[in-house]
Amino acid sequence: MSKLLIGLIGAGIQRSLSPALHEEEGRHHGLRVHYQLIDLDAAGVGAEVLPELMRAARVMGFAGLNITYPCKQSVMPLLDELSEEARAIGAVNTVVREGARLVGCNTDGSGWSWGFRRALPGADLSRVVLLGAGGAGSACADAVLRLGARHLVIVDQEPARASALSERLSRHFPGRVSAAGDAAAGLRGATGLIQATPVGMAAHPGMPLPEGLLRSELWVSEIVYVPLETPLLKAARRIGCRTADGGHMNVGQ
Repeated sequence: MSKLLIGLIGAGIQRSLSPALHEEEGRHHGLRVHYQLIDLDAAGVGAEVLPELMRAARVMGFAGLNITYPCKQSVMPLLDELSEEARAIGAVNTVVREGARLVGCNTDGSGWSWGFRRALPGADLSRVVLLGAGGAGSACADAVLRLGARHLVIVDQEPARASALSERLSRHFPGRVSAAGDAAAGLRGATGLIQATPVGMAAHPGMPLPEGLLRSELWVSEIVYVPLETPLLKAARRIGCRTADGGHMNVGQ
């Protein structure tokens, strides 16, 4: 049985389901996969150590890496090549080793689309609100626009980041993207909500927006999958919203 060393770099990832998923999938393909969690929080460091980690990945023979919060954008200049999707989205969630080269790819968008279509068939895409303009949010934004969202409103705790993503996407989807200063403004008249911030993760508990802003006619798509039922999903289900948990996106990736 062939051996494969892969891993996940991110913060607050000790409860990630990725090791079990990848090791089990490897067994189905005749591979002995060792999946290593490289948790920045557990090590007491931040994304500034990424250059050292990428050098170590080359030396130690990692076949590939998954990249998650807060490293999806800062890892990009450390790679030898970027896929078309990674360049377009402006973030990397997967690094593949090709010979001596490390190639950055992005499967967040395709993974989200795959899960969304299965969990929320027929969802109204008239006006969609995206919470979070980081790496995962950028991928979800591109994906929902490609699925046919008529208008996407981007909200981020850093308004400049929301505006920058809106401007970038507008070059490809003119007239269909805008930024809002806060969730309350963005959600006026909205038909759906994509939650793409770290809030709700085991390491970042809480609600990403006031519960009172939710309405039963909204669909809610969550990208956090540990825990599978976040406070946002609990609140949304309590008032009758259609929901999709982050497990759908994770499997789709």
